[in-house]
Amino acid sequence: MNLDKLFKASRVVICVLHRTPCRLFQKICPVYTLHTIDIKPHTRNMSQKSITSFFKITPKKTDGASEDNQKDDKSSANHSLNENPSPVANGKRSSKRLRSESIENVSPKASSRSQSPISSEKKKKVKRQRIDSSESESDVAKASPEESIPIKVDNDKPKTYDSPKSKRNKVKTQKSGSTDIKSPKGTKAKSQEKKLKIKTEKESPSPKKTDAKTKTELKEKVKDSKNIMSAFVKKENGAQKESSAKGEDIKQVENSEVNNQEELVAEIDYNPGKPKYHPVKDACWSKGQKVPYLALAKTLEIIEATSARLKMVEILSNYFRSVIALTPEDLLPSIYLCLNQLAPAYVGLELGIAETYLMKAVGQCTGRSVAQVRAAAQRCGELALAAQQARTTQRTMFAAPPLAVRAVHAALKEVAAMTGHASVNKKIGKIQSLYVACRHSESKFLIRSLEGKLRVGLAEQSLLQALALAVASTPPAGPRAGCLDVAKEMPADEFKSLVEEHAALIKTTYCECPNYELLLPVLLQHGVRALPQHCRLTPGIPLKPMLAHPTKGVHEIFTRFEGERFTCEWKYDGERAQIHVPGDQAPSYSDARIFSRNQENNTSKYPDVLSRLPALLKDSVRNCVLDCESVAYDTVNKKILPFQILSTRKRKDADEAQIKVQVCVFVFDLLLLNGRALVREPLAERRKLLREHFNECPGEWQFAESRDCSTMEEVQQFLEESIKGSCEGLMVKMLHGDNSKYDIARRSHNWLKLKKDYLEGVGDSIDAVVIGAYHGRGKRAGRYGGFLLACYDAEAEQYQSLCKLGTGFSDQDLETLATELDKHLIDGPRNYYSYDASHTADVWFAAARVWELRCADLSLSPAHRAAIGLVDPDKGISLRFPRFIRVREDKTPEEATSAQQIAHMYLSQDQVKNQATKPVNDDDFY
Repeated sequence: MNLDKLFKASRVVICVLHRTPCRLFQKICPVYTLHTIDIKPHTRNMSQKSITSFFKITPKKTDGASEDNQKDDKSSANHSLNENPSPVANGKRSSKRLRSESIENVSPKASSRSQSPISSEKKKKVKRQRIDSSESESDVAKASPEESIPIKVDNDKPKTYDSPKSKRNKVKTQKSGSTDIKSPKGTKAKSQEKKLKIKTEKESPSPKKTDAKTKTELKEKVKDSKNIMSAFVKKENGAQKESSAKGEDIKQVENSEVNNQEELVAEIDYNPGKPKYHPVKDACWSKGQKVPYLALAKTLEIIEATSARLKMVEILSNYFRSVIALTPEDLLPSIYLCLNQLAPAYVGLELGIAETYLMKAVGQCTGRSVAQVRAAAQRCGELALAAQQARTTQRTMFAAPPLAVRAVHAALKEVAAMTGHASVNKKIGKIQSLYVACRHSESKFLIRSLEGKLRVGLAEQSLLQALALAVASTPPAGPRAGCLDVAKEMPADEFKSLVEEHAALIKTTYCECPNYELLLPVLLQHGVRALPQHCRLTPGIPLKPMLAHPTKGVHEIFTRFEGERFTCEWKYDGERAQIHVPGDQAPSYSDARIFSRNQENNTSKYPDVLSRLPALLKDSVRNCVLDCESVAYDTVNKKILPFQILSTRKRKDADEAQIKVQVCVFVFDLLLLNGRALVREPLAERRKLLREHFNECPGEWQFAESRDCSTMEEVQQFLEESIKGSCEGLMVKMLHGDNSKYDIARRSHNWLKLKKDYLEGVGDSIDAVVIGAYHGRGKRAGRYGGFLLACYDAEAEQYQSLCKLGTGFSDQDLETLATELDKHLIDGPRNYYSYDASHTADVWFAAARVWELRCADLSLSPAHRAAIGLVDPDKGISLRFPRFIRVREDKTPEEATSAQQIAHMYLSQDQVKNQATKPVNDDDFY
């Protein structure tokens, strides 16, 4: 009987059962020893122990055996010696031992070939070593497998065997057991093992004792063994195919997941400015995932490098589209961070972080001193760039978790809310925890947010326009909700009209309800067109007031209001006050609030005004919003006092008992009455309701002096009366029609202001920001002798040099102003200061103080940068013969005279009126 077929089958099974040495066939054919070879051809090392296996004839041991047995086994020994030469290399015997030499120690039944019991007892247990790889499988065919080998097959349960490690721990006298038959197929192979129980008994009968009956039994058992192995191989091959199919399915799923991950753009490669931007495919985060702060930083970085306003709006709108489509809950913190705000303006939540503390935080994180950080900031031009460079070169052992937009916004709010003696150290610690987690450009914009200026040229009106474009392109609600790009489905003209409609609704609604926390939820849930129904003018939420355009003479009033009825009111020299009285059935005076023109909460500044509110409101009033002017008032002489007197009043937490400067509130407009918004009603209707539902108290509450005029003589006479009454001039307003409504947050031509000195020189005074100073000489030696002032360009977020100022000061003024300005000293000019090198100041200040100036006229200047590009592409505008008037305590630097206003004032001069110049539209939201 030839066993070649059986051995071929065994090799197939061993290929299936790779990774684990198989003893199964050793039991079937004990004269064949199992060896392993590497799967690579012509490889003899054992780097891979369990690969394809094959059998070899094991040489017989002749110690103590009879001569007959030696003769019978001679041919087998010759085969073994030829196929397994002695492991001798370079004349030295290898320490490695073939498994064929130790097979008798592994299987006690296999040792029964040797008939000498004495030699078996003298055998010593040898520690197993690594096995040399054997010859190729082709050598197996040379050996003749036909032997008189009795094979016994039964269905008993398989024996359990000790592992080689456990055998080494047993007593030497104990007989070594066989190892378990292991299968890489796990439970499937074990079930096959239960069905297939093979016991091998090795005997070494002499040829003389072998008869025909024994040969017949041998042939039958080998045939049965062959059939069993064939069935086993088929089952194992089927199991392998099934496992392979399952593996392919799992692999396909994993590949699909990898492909989905690969579809996400890397955060560092995120680019919302790319053409044909897709809000999902081009985003760097998945749906429901928190928006990475790096995505916002990359957006701001691209906007900063863009000069075209429309392109800036498009870039920001693309970012908003992705946020709306993937993580709409992060839209609010994204908008606040873009505007560098933490909450609505009237909440008064400010960070209050000085630049020195920021330098200390950066230095502690990067191992530098404050002096080194300050020097780096001077080299880079700003602290944010120095912080970014320091963070880029810093190496950390463990990377901090990536920053998310909502986490950064929450952390900044937490910093702003910290108060107390230890609040500075707590704030520095919080800033450090944010800074060390920054990646790439995140640190630059984080430090800028902490400084209070992003300086990317993004004004709030541009942000509202970007939001309108985003919700028009990717609607969060409404009939087109779920569409990622509406522009592809609509004609260009129709889509442009849709964007303009959305922009008007959003801007108007925001003017009436300037609170993104109320506006955005409605926008995301109900759509743009539902904003007016859900977000209305509400007591307690201040509006941005309507402002007036200046005019130089009475004739301009009649040119503007030709054929229209208008009224003139005294222009009081005081501070704008917007009074809110909430209530349902009755006014709640305890919840009343007073806001400034920049929506700052001034309630604690005017406790005396709040205490007099019950005298102002009649019984018919449940709630209201009033637009007023708070003026310093001499209660004894019944006379209005200058604004400088009002500025000496304590700004916060005033005690009514200690107030020395009394005020009189002049009410001139009514914006809301009993829950009804009146901003779209004509001025005549608003004024009528005001006088019907409110009382006058001389010296406390008074209506603004007004007169309806129809001729230039009447206007001129009323102007002279206002000047005698210690007022600045007149406010001229339209009475009827669409032009008479209250335009929130607009500097409108429907309101004109005429001051007493408008009839000569420049029509209006100018509010400029102090950014630098020059050391005085001669009489002003030892103090500041001159100052560098600038106007504010909201679109570029720059302070552009306007003039050098050195007149209009008294000695006392110089001392007082120097003391105030020294609080805002900085090491050098900010990178958002635009000035000529010839006007480099000796001392630089942070943009914090606003001064009111007057001048003879305005002229183009190659050395100043105010309104550059609006009138002339290469020249700015400067003031001729400027003089100091007063400090504007009620204005922030952002509310100073804008570059657009400077350009308009220049173009309104008679000497340049007829020149062909670029028109400037300043009748818009400010």
